[in-house]
Amino acid sequence: MKQATLYLFVLLAPAFTACRQDTDVDPDTEVVLVNSDFSSGTDGWTGGFTDYSIHQEGLMNFRFEHTTLPAPLNTNEKALLLSGKNASANMFMFVKRKISGLQPNTSYTLLFELEMASQYANNSVGIGGSPATSVYVKVGATPTEPVKVRNGDFYNLSIDKGNQSNRGRDMIVIGHVGAGDDVNEYRLIQRSNQGLPFTAITNDKGELWVIVGTDSGFEGITSLYYNTISITAL
Repeated sequence: MKQATLYLFVLLAPAFTACRQDTDVDPDTEVVLVNSDFSSGTDGWTGGFTDYSIHQEGLMNFRFEHTTLPAPLNTNEKALLLSGKNASANMFMFVKRKISGLQPNTSYTLLFELEMASQYANNSVGIGGSPATSVYVKVGATPTEPVKVRNGDFYNLSIDKGNQSNRGRDMIVIGHVGAGDDVNEYRLIQRSNQGLPFTAITNDKGELWVIVGTDSGFEGITSLYYNTISITAL
């Protein structure tokens, strides 16, 4: 899967490089903005966690790591691991990255394509909800960096991501983390907003912050691996 994604990027890279040099990526031209397979590093992505109380911080067991895929998948391949224990019944785990070289104050329609490793069965049950179908995958983009902010005793996200199954102004829901019925080991799953257009407006420097994450109602440990993330301007 990674080889196919890389091949697509090689084909499109010359056009994208030219656009980046001119700092003038045309919003009317389809071009790959991000094509991360994490084979050699995080590729500029950083991790974060929100939607919990300051009193629960020691209970959440947050992890963000660049590490190998879990068995029985190919353990020679690297991915981004996000893991946490949902003590708040409303945990949000995310990765984010800045994209530069776009046209300033311009609207872009974005296609997100994700490959993730999940071990959670569609027909599973758990406290607060299913470990699969109550953990919602969200994608989005904003002209300002999404950051964790403290409101009283609670940590929120600085952008409008919505809550669990509900979309927000800055993020949309593109599915859940279920890997199929009766699954009991990690499998690769694909999620995309194909057919669900998402549009964001750049800042006056021609920048967008893109964000990918999961919004959980399952009151347990969720550990997910982002294997590839591709973002295309349509």
